[in-house]
Amino acid sequence: MSLSQYSNILSLSSEEITAEILKIEKKIFDLRFKKATRQSYKFHELKHEKRKLAQLKTFEKKLLEKNQ
Repeated sequence: MSLSQYSNILSLSSEEITAEILKIEKKIFDLRFKKATRQSYKFHELKHEKRKLAQLKTFEKKLLEKNQ
């Protein structure tokens, strides 16, 4: 599993970014739930998903500032 590149995020529209944010937030919730219930999960996935979420939210914020 590789981390997303910033150049890949640049090609997304604002609707796609919002949909991707929701998808990643759900995945983070599921991973945290697995951790809390002591189910098996890959530890690095939580870190990677958090990083992707931060990148998307940062890019979304920059888009909003640019459009105002």
